[in-house]
Amino acid sequence: MSTPISIRARDLESRLATGELVQLVDVREDEELNLARLPHAVVHLPLSRSAEWMGELEQRLERDRPVAVFCHAGVRSWHFACWLMDQHGYSDVWNVQGGIDAWSTDVDPSVPRY
Repeated sequence: MSTPISIRARDLESRLATGELVQLVDVREDEELNLARLPHAVVHLPLSRSAEWMGELEQRLERDRPVAVFCHAGVRSWHFACWLMDQHGYSDVWNVQGGIDAWSTDVDPSVPRY
């Protein structure tokens, strides 16, 4: 089993601030996304609706750019990141430790916590 790289929210923000081309993937549900969003472009792939986007994965995610996955707290994103590496061969995959909640507390307190 492949293991994604764990990255802290503030370290991800530093990379984004320098212009690093990181693909952000949010695996939370629509309701969660409506509660709290990152101030960056995000590919929204809600896990419960994987049948809807599974066939488009290759068109939605570039293989030659790092993929940073997040959810609410970092558990669902970890599972998705492992799956993305093991089942689809993506190699540069990061799991955002603590998810959107860590982003709210460590990077941007204007992002609501829930």
